[in-house]
Amino acid sequence: MNNQTNPSARRRRTVRFTAGIALATATGVLGLTACDDSDNKSTAGVGPSDSAASSAGAGRESAAAGDKNAKLAKVLWMGDSIGEVEAPALGAAMKAGGIEFKSIAAAGGGGVIGEVAEPTWEQLPRELGSYKPNVVVYQITTYDWGKSEEQHAGYERLVGTVTDAGAELVIVSAPPFRIDDFYKPHEAEIKSAPKSAKDVADKHPGRVRFLDAAALWGTDGAAAKAQRSNDGIHSCQQGAAAFAHWLGKELGKQYSFTPAAADRWATGSWTGDKVYARLGCK
Repeated sequence: MNNQTNPSARRRRTVRFTAGIALATATGVLGLTACDDSDNKSTAGVGPSDSAASSAGAGRESAAAGDKNAKLAKVLWMGDSIGEVEAPALGAAMKAGGIEFKSIAAAGGGGVIGEVAEPTWEQLPRELGSYKPNVVVYQITTYDWGKSEEQHAGYERLVGTVTDAGAELVIVSAPPFRIDDFYKPHEAEIKSAPKSAKDVADKHPGRVRFLDAAALWGTDGAAAKAQRSNDGIHSCQQGAAAFAHWLGKELGKQYSFTPAAADRWATGSWTGDKVYARLGCK
């Protein structure tokens, strides 16, 4: 199914990023978003002269953020293998901002529609009961296939399952990716999934939010902006960091959450996660 589910077939097409990818991750994110980070610090009550703050200054920033993060305390991340490779960066970014984070993104699955979703419906209620997130973020998977009615039904079930557990739901569109021979028969369904998800989100204001990741990636999976690896589907560390930075800002708008500056997490130990080695990332 997924290129990580069938590694022998897919790994031959994975990318070999340069040995300096960790540094590129930091400089790429920071270079593109320096103004955003400055804005975030101002929101947290930190002036421009505090850009090189002492430990005490960092403590004040964390305390200020903590006061604003009451509605974003614990995040549960859902998705397929695309979400799986984004999870290490997301976890680092969330934790740097004082937010608990857990990922149940699953290679070869993770969706909420059709037979492939059965493991999700077995796992999700358990995670909601034991982890008790207050926000669940679901990235639309490459397996959210089905007619429009089936997609609507799957997303409605997700809304009910999450909100009945006392959490809010954020649905994020998937990044653009290569429609290869495996995905080609489902191309129309893949394209219709974001609209179906937004339709459902619009029916539940205040409980469900829809975020369009095209604002970050664009809509062309082959374009440089999309930051896809050579397999055309997943990202390596730099793309994952860019997504984590973007999603943190978007959640900040929704939940008065002040994301941690990228230089606090973008070159952390997460860059060596084994998920990137499986893709051939360096």
